[in-house]
Amino acid sequence: MRNAPRSIVIAGAGIAGLTAALALSRIGAKVRVFERSPDLREVGAGLQLSPNATRILDRLGVLGRLQGAVRPPGVLLRDVKTLREIARVPLGPAAEQRWGAPYLVVHRADLQQALAAAVAEARNVELLTGRTADQARNRSEGATVRVAPLLPDIEADLVVAADGVWSRLRQNFPGGGAARFAGTIAWRRTIAADAETVRALVPDCVVGAFLHPRFHLICYPIRGGREINLVAFTRGRPAAEDWLTHPDPAPLLACLAGCAPALARFAAEPSGWTAFPLHTVSPEQRWVHGRVVLIGDAAHALTPFAAQGAAMAIEDAATLADCVAHIDGNWAAALSNWEAERRKRVARVRRRGAFNALAWHAAGPVALARNAVLALRSPERLAADLDWLYGWGNSPGT
Repeated sequence: MRNAPRSIVIAGAGIAGLTAALALSRIGAKVRVFERSPDLREVGAGLQLSPNATRILDRLGVLGRLQGAVRPPGVLLRDVKTLREIARVPLGPAAEQRWGAPYLVVHRADLQQALAAAVAEARNVELLTGRTADQARNRSEGATVRVAPLLPDIEADLVVAADGVWSRLRQNFPGGGAARFAGTIAWRRTIAADAETVRALVPDCVVGAFLHPRFHLICYPIRGGREINLVAFTRGRPAAEDWLTHPDPAPLLACLAGCAPALARFAAEPSGWTAFPLHTVSPEQRWVHGRVVLIGDAAHALTPFAAQGAAMAIEDAATLADCVAHIDGNWAAALSNWEAERRKRVARVRRRGAFNALAWHAAGPVALARNAVLALRSPERLAADLDWLYGWGNSPGT
């Protein structure tokens, strides 16, 4: 770090906020993290952590703390009615050799716990729960942030808004509007990984993607393989801005009814599903407002069809810390350059997610053409198509 230690305030102790706190502490910054929840609750569901994310977590000393992570040997695309294999992307040792870091599947709470444990050991980070950062303003040399119920406002060299898709700090600035419903409902449940389930849904602990014109379903093992995480995506209407613990499962059950028996059985077991309406934020909004910076879902909440939401938050945090480490007096130029580079990266990921959604929901002749094209592409070629995504950060200049 070229200058005196920075004073950083972070709003939010999710994946983005905790990773940012840890990365910034590594460059000597003094960091305070404010989380509005009274504790770090176990929320959410499973996560896929591709090598571009696990590479950073390893550098930050988090990967070795991660309990219950599973290293799947591949991603298997399958037909939802017959379970026939459409294509396979090799992971496991092949992923680590190709991209220099492992591909993991893990419960979100296990990742948050590992990050929090690393943050707790960082001497220059203070984490306060039950505190809501809801207003930030720029000043001549830094920014101030209001944190309820604390008084007075807190001064910092930089304020990082990592407070999620419904970010309160984002709405302090022009163009920082409310999140928008993406038209899709995510249905989630976990089941015990008994032998029958493993054989049918996740043979050899793969990540399974089951494709259908009206929906798709992803499943993979978590918690050391003791549980299987299932998440299905259907069209729907917004009903809330949080997980619904008792949703009406009719839309999901209608999709499952015509599936292969291993999946159709969930139509006869309607309980146990939670539902979450997916929201995004405008890609046109700015991420840097003077000395206030948005990262993660607060900046660019994405649909999950490229499985990169957590990875983009982790990348944001690491690259922002590198930016702060090399600022030599010109904050405006440095932060502007950081935003420009991150925008290009996130835009490409967004396009990949849109492509996946289109391809996975293909019907009729288009679906037949998709399957024919995939059949002609070797697993090696399918992996090579992901080099730009998973290999990011594995060599200088990436």
